Amino acid sequence: MTADDPGTAPTSDAADRPDDEATGPEDEGADQGDEAPTGSDGPLAIRLEQLILGADRRYTPFQAARSAGVSMDLAARFWRAMGFADIGQVKALTEADVLALRRLAGLVEAGLLSEAMAVQVARSTGQTTARLADWQIDSFLEGLTEPADTGLTRTEITYPLVELLLPELEEFLVYVWRRQLAAATGRVVQAQDDAEMVDRRLAVGFADLVGFTRLTRRLEEEELGELVEAFETTCADLVAAHGGRLIKTLGDEVLFSADDAGIAAEIGLRLIETMTHDETMPELRVGIAFGTVTTRMGDVFGTTVNLASRLTSIAPKDTVLVDEAFAEELGRTGEAPVSEADAAAAEKAAQEGTGEAPPSYRFALQPMWQRPVRGLGVIEPWLLRRRS
Repeated sequence: MTADDPGTAPTSDAADRPDDEATGPEDEGADQGDEAPTGSDGPLAIRLEQLILGADRRYTPFQAARSAGVSMDLAARFWRAMGFADIGQVKALTEADVLALRRLAGLVEAGLLSEAMAVQVARSTGQTTARLADWQIDSFLEGLTEPADTGLTRTEITYPLVELLLPELEEFLVYVWRRQLAAATGRVVQAQDDAEMVDRRLAVGFADLVGFTRLTRRLEEEELGELVEAFETTCADLVAAHGGRLIKTLGDEVLFSADDAGIAAEIGLRLIETMTHDETMPELRVGIAFGTVTTRMGDVFGTTVNLASRLTSIAPKDTVLVDEAFAEELGRTGEAPVSEADAAAAEKAAQEGTGEAPPSYRFALQPMWQRPVRGLGVIEPWLLRRRS
């Protein structure tokens, strides 16, 4: 979908208009079918839009809804869910917009999706791709159109560059999406029951840069942007490499999850170790909790998530704090001793030949002070470290 300003959508002014008053795509001269004013859209902007969308502006929102066979009200709900603002009845939509409406409505009519679920699909897709598009324009496209590199202005080089990159980026996007869809589907079908597909037991962790607010006052905007990008990139790489999932980034904080407590523990400690050896990075603190988590639209919610956030806020710098359930899960899976005293006694017995060799633990846990946490009651944090 397109319009004069990036991200625009129809209003529902004509939702109840009788058919004999409606204007179809062929009624080029009707008031509601006026051509979209160029305004801030210069000739290059229009040409780029046509290149990217592969079609000309042809429909008003009402005409697009009518051609797709859906009500104006439902069309407006879909477009707003995708993140596009109202444009009135300007002729700014293309055949692709009609097809997208027809497909979503068809899924509802076939009973494959409820209307509410179709709106969620539109919203999640719009939010994800909007961020991706913004990043590509801000960081990628601008970097490749530096005038000094070619002797051409950014305006002169943008069109041929987009024309060259568009098919490659499109194919890559579909490839990555299919890979992610396959991985997500695999996780769901491995769930024990239907309830676990939505409410699952996961390890959830936050990693937070210490003193970020002070940094925002001291660093230049460009320096701050480079630091945040380096932090997010490092976190994303480490989380993915060790089998976790990066849920979202929040500038100075990232949220990740893992199906296994041992994986989450490794990620948390690796993050601390990596950032500690990077002199350009501030100190880091990590909090991880284990328990039931509700997943919606790629995000996670629930008490476990709130607890992980609280643990992060009270963690000393360059440390990982975990909750009691996480510590118990590491003990249950043999990743850490349930009791350091028992583990020490077992090691001594093995050395003296009076007992079997103890398991090879990866992690050690040290109980910290109990403290009340607003909304969560009294919690007992545990300090997580590698076992020497």
